[in-house]
Amino acid sequence: MKLRSVLTAFALVLGALFAPGVGVLTGAGDAHAATKISHATATSMFRQVGITWSSSGNCSNRNNPTCTSFDQLNLATAQGAQTLKRASGCALNITGGTETGHAGGTYSHWNGYKLDYSKYTCVGNYIKNTFTYIGVRGDGAPQWRSGSGNVYADEGNHWDVTYYNCGGC
Repeated sequence: MKLRSVLTAFALVLGALFAPGVGVLTGAGDAHAATKISHATATSMFRQVGITWSSSGNCSNRNNPTCTSFDQLNLATAQGAQTLKRASGCALNITGGTETGHAGGTYSHWNGYKLDYSKYTCVGNYIKNTFTYIGVRGDGAPQWRSGSGNVYADEGNHWDVTYYNCGGC
């Protein structure tokens, strides 16, 4: 395993162990109050680290399923995307945010816990070589869990990521 991967995994684990109220020691499955941010705040955070985003409808309306919106995104989710970008050094393009049209549930896109990313070789290799394979979801998507507890699912044409925390930000 490369030194960078080992150091990244170590940093993610430490972040999870010492982050109050989140992470593996407190149970990633327990919902907690999340700080919500606006679309403008999220896009500013993404620009800071070079994350891009796109939508099939070229729009950001949360109530339109062809848009990519970040309204009501959890702050920890935006920070988790920044952490992934910094740790992997890979290009990241977000194709799904908090807009309607995704599956429901507590840890859903609509509730601010999930982002979808374009499938790029770099980020796919990083996820598969750095995180722990945990099997397939009920829909057949293979999944990997980071040291901090976030879950990365390969949905075939994109990555579906559930952020329970900021990933050691």
